[in-house]
Amino acid sequence: MKKIILVIALGTSLISLAQSKLDRADQYFDDFKFEKAIALYSDLASQDQKKSTHIIQRLADAHFNMGEYQSAKDWYVKLYAVQGQNVGESNIIKLVQCLKASMEPEKADQLLKDFYSDQDRLKMILAQKEQLEGLREENPKFEIQKLAFNSKKSDFAPAMFNDMLVFASARDTSESKGKIYPWNNQPYLDVYLTNPNIPDFVPEKFLDNMDSDYHDANVAFAPGSQTVYFTRNYIKKNKLSANNDGLSNMQILKGSIYQNKLIEVTSLSFNSKNYSCGHPAVSPDGKFLYFTSNMPGGYGHSDIYVVELGMDGDAVSPPKNLGKQINTKGREMFPYIDGDTLYFSSDGHYGLGGLDVFASTILSMNQFELPNNLGEPINGNMDDFSLIFSAKKDLAFFASNRFGGAGDDDIYQINEAKPVDCLVYSGYVLNKNTGDPIPMSKIELYDGATGFVSALQTDDNGYFNITLPCNKENKLVFSKPRFTKEEVIITTGENPEEASEENMIYLTPFESLVVKEGDIEKIKVNPIYFEYDKSDITPRAEIELEKVLYAMREFPDIKIKIESHTDSRGTDQYNFKLSDDRAKSTMRYLISKGIDHDRIVSADGYGEYRLKNKCANGVKCSEQEHLMNRRSDFIIVEKSETLENVQR
Repeated sequence: MKKIILVIALGTSLISLAQSKLDRADQYFDDFKFEKAIALYSDLASQDQKKSTHIIQRLADAHFNMGEYQSAKDWYVKLYAVQGQNVGESNIIKLVQCLKASMEPEKADQLLKDFYSDQDRLKMILAQKEQLEGLREENPKFEIQKLAFNSKKSDFAPAMFNDMLVFASARDTSESKGKIYPWNNQPYLDVYLTNPNIPDFVPEKFLDNMDSDYHDANVAFAPGSQTVYFTRNYIKKNKLSANNDGLSNMQILKGSIYQNKLIEVTSLSFNSKNYSCGHPAVSPDGKFLYFTSNMPGGYGHSDIYVVELGMDGDAVSPPKNLGKQINTKGREMFPYIDGDTLYFSSDGHYGLGGLDVFASTILSMNQFELPNNLGEPINGNMDDFSLIFSAKKDLAFFASNRFGGAGDDDIYQINEAKPVDCLVYSGYVLNKNTGDPIPMSKIELYDGATGFVSALQTDDNGYFNITLPCNKENKLVFSKPRFTKEEVIITTGENPEEASEENMIYLTPFESLVVKEGDIEKIKVNPIYFEYDKSDITPRAEIELEKVLYAMREFPDIKIKIESHTDSRGTDQYNFKLSDDRAKSTMRYLISKGIDHDRIVSADGYGEYRLKNKCANGVKCSEQEHLMNRRSDFIIVEKSETLENVQR
């Protein structure tokens, strides 16, 4: 966020060739030509093994001012190693921001705890940290939308003008006649107008005559009038007005809008060419003007002040600093008032990195509640700033230099987040045979599009309770070792629904699907019926084979062999062939229903050679006794280790 600076370089210094490299580097730094300064300081640092604290400080600050937080971090770390606790709070704040921007929040937190001996300040930081961590535990309340009108240059400081959006941008060099701001090598800022509701609306200049050759930015409007406040360089006779140090500061101007032109432009009484004032914001009742300044007597790099406004919109009181509850040793900027809440950006309060947006309730002109971080996704580890609301309060806008934008800084729209959770689904997992609860059953949630989401278990009573996300095809898989699985598909809409009634999920135990005969374990089926003298699968046989299919599908580690038998009637050779045909017909049927052929180890017929009773050739037996010998067995020859352990 390199363009948000309250002191502007004049940019006309002549650097004498007789100056030393350090003098030239310092001159570049003082003229905000940080890229050139970094090149010289880096050269000097490579030659000086001890590296003076002056060079380290300047390299750290130059990278920081360029928004190059990772590089700045390395130099602030070196400065802290040299100076320790004497490094100063301002440097500590910058190092903390650099660490967070470099995704090292734990180191940043430890640094704060190690540095602060001021217990009141530490208590404030810890309270803000706790508040921010509480936000992270909640579902995001907002969604961030990129806006199509952003350019590759800086776009920031949005403001509402009727239903249109006014903002500052460095996108166009035509009005500034190609002049470049040395801080970030971008054109000077102008004010633009766009319609955020029309994606292909091309931004146009705001007002016919507002442009100057230098910075024009940060517009604020007095409610119910045509009065406008904005930030501009000190300019006299179309030239920058410099202070004694050769620098041009910023001022807040007031004007009126008439027939799309700016008229009656005046400078507010508290402006001075010796310090900067900018980022104006008018209270909803029009009685107060909040702004940012680095005037003497503040707490840090820049503070937020307030003045009372008269009927004509001019300041009628001296600027009042908002105090240490709001202002810190760092940067407090971009105030905005909504009702009794002050919104502002700061890198001195506890945040996520860089500038973060905070909110504080205004108790009186002298009292404010502890500023609260707005959290993600509005804030991140880079600079986030200049928050405003639309007139209807249904939309909000802010600027950020976060990754993934169109350019240096971009304006984003804040939308209310769609509901995340839509349905509470609860119930019990029960044993299908006994109705008893199955404690510690596993429940897996799958997204129909992306796959596995999460897992949980039932309690000791088999009870479960799970919240399902919105607008998804949710698949719930219930399972427990030794039991079958059960799948439930629940499709949710975009809006929350009432909690479902308690649902009963039944799982079948493995033991109920098998029978043991000595050391042999078989899938439990009734006799498989075939037509006389045939091996085709009959509808009656299919009913029993569904039991086999069910067991093999539910327990995919099972492997079986099929053994078919006949009674003793008919010749031995005939019965052997008939039973073998029936075994292989059964195998083909199972494979046709999706069972992998590798899971059927063999399918053999044994004719009448393994009778289960006395009914051999020539023995008179009843039809029921012969039926006992006409059978097909589905013998389990391999299963998972879990099922093996069950049987021991």
